[in-house]
Amino acid sequence: MKKVLVWIVAALSLLTVGCGSEQARPEQKDRNVELHVAAAASLTDVMQEIAAAYEKEHPHVKVVFNFGSSGALQQAIQNGGQTDLFFSAAQKQMNALEKDGLLAEGTRRDLLINEVVLIVPAEGGKSLQDFKELTRADIQHIALGEPKGVPVGQYAEEVFTSLGILEAIKGRAVYGSDVRQVLSWVETGDADCGVVYATDAAVSKKVRVAAKAPAGSHKPIVYPAAMLKDSKHPEAAKDFLNFVGNDDNKKLFAKYGFEVK
Repeated sequence: MKKVLVWIVAALSLLTVGCGSEQARPEQKDRNVELHVAAAASLTDVMQEIAAAYEKEHPHVKVVFNFGSSGALQQAIQNGGQTDLFFSAAQKQMNALEKDGLLAEGTRRDLLINEVVLIVPAEGGKSLQDFKELTRADIQHIALGEPKGVPVGQYAEEVFTSLGILEAIKGRAVYGSDVRQVLSWVETGDADCGVVYATDAAVSKKVRVAAKAPAGSHKPIVYPAAMLKDSKHPEAAKDFLNFVGNDDNKKLFAKYGFEVK
C-alpha cells in the first residue's frame, strides 16, 4: 500500500512540474494568437501577401490588419486601440508615439523608402508632364491626402511649396482620408489627377504616372515600424516584425516598388 501511495505522489509531482513548464512558455504553438497590426494604407497589398505567408508557417497565428492613414492609426493607438505592431508611412506619427512612451524599447526600425508621383486616369486623362502644370485652368479637381493626418498629403504640400504653387492649388484640391481613396478618385475619373506614392500607382492599371516629384522637393519618405509596449503577444509580434524584414520579403517589397532600407 505504501509503495502505491509513493507512486501516486511521484506521478502527481511530475504532472505538476509539467503543467508549470507549459505555463511558463510565453507563446504556445497550440494557443491561437490574434496579432493586431496597424499599417499605412499604401502597404495594403504587400502586407496582406506577407501575412498570408506568415500564417502558413505559423498556423496558430492570425494577423488582423487595420489599414488607414498613418495619422488616424496613430490617434487610434493613442486612444487605447488594441495594437501589437505599427507600420507608418512617415516618421512624424511614429515619433509622436515614441514621445508618449507607447513603443516597446528597441523595436523601432526603418524599413522602406517610397516616392511621390502625380497620376492621371490611364484612359482619357489630362495630358500632364510636370507638377507645375497643375495650375492650368483646365485642371479643376486635384485629389490629395488630407495633409493633417495623411503623410502623402503632407509630402504633396511640401512639393507644391517647393515649386511655389501651393496657394494656386488649394482651391482645386479634394482631400481623401488615405492614399487609397486618392487613388480611387483618379481611377474613376472623379478627379483630374492626384498625388500618391509610386507603389500605389504601380498596383493600378487604371492610372498612369504623369510625373515624379522633383528631387529634393520633399522630405525623404521613410516607413518606420515598431512593436507597441502594451502588446498582448510580444513574442509573436517580434517574430512577425522580423519575418517582415527577412530577405524573401525584401524582394517582395521591391516587387511592389518599395526601396528597402
